[in-house]
Parts: sequence; structure tokens; C-alpha cells
Amino acid sequence: MYKAQEKRYQDMKYYRCGSSGLKLPGISFGLWHNFGGNADKENMRELIFTAFDSGITLFDLADNYGPEPGDAEINFGRILKEELYRYRDEIIITTKAGYDMWEGPYGSWGSRKHLMAGIDQSLKRMGLDYVDIFYHHRMDPETPLEESLGALNDIVRAGKALYIGLSNYDGPALRKAAAILDDYKCPFIINQNRYSIFDRTIEKNGLKDMSQRLGRGIIVFSPLAQGLLSEKYLNGIPEDSRIRRDGRFLRESSVTPEKLEAVRRLNELAKKRGQTLPEMALAWVLRDGAVTSALIGASKSGQILDNVKALDNTQFSEEELKLIDECHSRAVSF
Repeated sequence: MYKAQEKRYQDMKYYRCGSSGLKLPGISFGLWHNFGGNADKENMRELIFTAFDSGITLFDLADNYGPEPGDAEINFGRILKEELYRYRDEIIITTKAGYDMWEGPYGSWGSRKHLMAGIDQSLKRMGLDYVDIFYHHRMDPETPLEESLGALNDIVRAGKALYIGLSNYDGPALRKAAAILDDYKCPFIINQNRYSIFDRTIEKNGLKDMSQRLGRGIIVFSPLAQGLLSEKYLNGIPEDSRIRRDGRFLRESSVTPEKLEAVRRLNELAKKRGQTLPEMALAWVLRDGAVTSALIGASKSGQILDNVKALDNTQFSEEELKLIDECHSRAVSF
């Protein structure tokens, strides 16, 4: 039977999520990959235990995480029930609805029908009475914003979620959504978006700036650019990389010689800082206080332990930031 380490909070840093009362760990654990139906059950347990023993209290899921959709929630729910339930009040569990989940016109997007069914299905899969944060997973161009947000508000009022989050929204949509949710007095506290040295969309579309202005937190996914900012690609594309195994999210055609050269230059800078490349990449997204937490994934427990070390140094000099910007510009210009 698992027993958590007594000093698990000692080395983790926690940051207040926007202007809310909730604190999040600087590094959180995402179950986007490696928790599907075919994943090794013992390894899944080891990953969860290592994360929690490291002070990671936030576990991020979505209804469509797998493969197959729903598998990650089922597997996490089993581990929670068998090993972790005594620690439930020490854990933040988050999930989402909005991507394709079932056949027919109600199995996706942001209708009240879909979101209400989504939260009920997620709670059933995980064996929970509530989640800590429930997200709308993506903007819906056809459903009125008021309908989607009204459903989120009612989910909180029904006690099925403590807080609300928005995922993959941009700055203008965030501003409109925040105004509506403020009128509801709904505890909307966080945005989840992609962000890394190589992907700065939230800087360009206003999400990062608007979140700060409105006092909302940001939790970012893919801070290592789907592994490109790990050390795997310093000598090209390895055969055991995610690109070779699963090209859905990072395609070989996008890994240009210019981008690989940028990765090598960034690696040299990380060495000078006394960090590994992934440590520096995680530190970079947390550098200015706008991002509350960075989501990591892992296939081995050692990767979690290594990534948590990023919190030891999140300060950058002007010269370092300039070099990182130059690497970004070089990498994305081809």
C-alpha cells in the first residue's frame, strides 16, 4: 500500500492562481500521454506516486485523453481509489470537456448538453463526487458563449467542480468570458494554453496579457514543445522518439535543421546556467510570474524528478533572454 513521503512539500514551490485563494505547484503533472488503455499499469502508479512525493499536487486530465478517450480518467480513478484516496484533500484534480467524445451532434464542442454530460461522465470514470477545476476545452465558434459559460456556472453550483477554467481561448474571448462569469459570481480562476520557447501564441493573441490584467492564472501545456526542448533531439531525430512512434502532435517535417540548431544553442545556454535544456525551458515559461504552473508529462519517474529541478532557478538575465528570443526567431522563421 502506497504511503506518501512525509516531506513531499518541502522542495516544491507553490504560486497563487491569479487573484484566487488557490495555490498551485510550479510544476504540475498531465496525463495527456502514457495513461491510455495499453499503458503499463505499474508504471502509471509509479509516475503518480513520484509526482505526489515530489510535491506535485495537481493532476490534469481531460475526457478525451487516452487512447482510447476516457482511458486516462479510468486509470487515474483506479489508482486514486486503490492508493491515494486518503490524500484526496491534498490533491487538485482537473478535467475538461469540449473535444470529440461520442458519436452524434452532442458529443463535442460547447453546448450545455455536451458539457453537462461531459462532467457527469468524467466523475463516473474517476469515481469522484467533484473535481477541483473543470475546463471548457476549446472555444466553440457556433454555440453562444453565454450558453457554454452558463453550463460551467451551473456545474459549480451543483457541487461538481470547485473552480472553472478555460482552455485554448484567446485574449478577446477570455475578456468576454470573464465578464460573463463575473456577473454569475462564478469562481473562474485559470486558463490552460500551449506555451513554450518555440510557441508564443498566447503572447500574440493577448491571452497572457489579458490573464494578468484580469487576475486569472495560467497553466501551460507542452512547455517542452512536445519533447523538442528535451535533450532527445540534440543529434537529430532518434528512432524511439514520439515523432517516430506517434506523429499526431509533432511531425518530422516540422523539425527543420534550423530548429535543431536552435535546440543545440539553447542547450549550450542551459549548460552555462547549470541546468539541463528541459529544466531551462520550464524555467523560462515561469520566469515572469504570469504563468502559475507548467504541465509536464512523463514516461519515466526520473523525468519528473529532473523537471521539478527547474524551480531552483527561474531567473534570467537580459542577455540570456535575448539569446533565447534569437533562437526562437531563427527556429520559427523557416
